[in-house]
Amino acid sequence: MKSPTLQTVIIAVVFAIIAYIITYIVAPTMPVSSTLVAGLVFISAFLAPLVIGKSSTSSGSSTDSNTNVSDEDVRTLYVGNLPYRANETAVRELFSNHGAVLSVRLMKDKHTGKRRGFGFVEMAADDLDTAISALNDTEFQQRTLKVREAKERPERTDENNLDD
Repeated sequence: MKSPTLQTVIIAVVFAIIAYIITYIVAPTMPVSSTLVAGLVFISAFLAPLVIGKSSTSSGSSTDSNTNVSDEDVRTLYVGNLPYRANETAVRELFSNHGAVLSVRLMKDKHTGKRRGFGFVEMAADDLDTAISALNDTEFQQRTLKVREAKERPERTDENNLDD
């Protein structure tokens, strides 16, 4: 289950404040039960995500570039010869100078947990060539990066699984 976003919580609180105002300020002479107030707050929990969903899809000029990229427009880059001390944040910052970065995965050894010196960066397809030409064979933390489009991973067969 996903946790509520800040916008959802704020809208739910606004609904609760409106229910309070209606109950105790606008209509103080009318007998209003606490069940009605609780019901309004409960309904707001269902309405808030709907309001958020409509407002976020209708605003095409979002400052977060990740929301403007559809699944078809996402491509993956292989980044090799990474320094072992590099972390996801540093790699994200490096690549975000050249386009919209959706995710960064730095590979680790499954037995030791240490980084293996390569990773993958998901970017908008439009920015892929720019990032490759700008970052391939450039120095990053005293290492020369190898950046290219990632190849599709071949399907694993039962024979491959026996080797693990």
